[in-house]
Amino acid sequence: MNVRRLRQPMVEMNLVPLIDVALILVIIFMVLTPVLIQSQITVKLPESSTGTPPESETTVEVQISRDGVITIDGRPVPGARLEKELALRMGASAKKSLLVQSDKSVPIERIVFVLDVAKRLGVGKLGIGVVPPKG
Repeated sequence: MNVRRLRQPMVEMNLVPLIDVALILVIIFMVLTPVLIQSQITVKLPESSTGTPPESETTVEVQISRDGVITIDGRPVPGARLEKELALRMGASAKKSLLVQSDKSVPIERIVFVLDVAKRLGVGKLGIGVVPPKG
């Protein structure tokens, strides 16, 4: 008896390349999201004739945009959660410093609110961000 095997096309779909592409896209979005958020924050700082750059590892940056949106290190935070978020970022270390950067048109009350919350948490140093003069 001559038995012939009939070749049938493979009907299974290979999902491994699809999963690989999906994971690569997730990684790309995870890397690009902080950069995109930071580039969307438009804070026009006032100019100053003197100023020192902050130490990045011990400084937490708080930005207040023209719209009144408060962001901590590039992530938006509602005003009611500001104290909790700063407490998480600052910890119990008095060596940490807080740098407040706000737009020129932001009312001083918003800046004082942030500085007051930071002082209640026992932040070691408080600073206000400025732009060095041109030229």
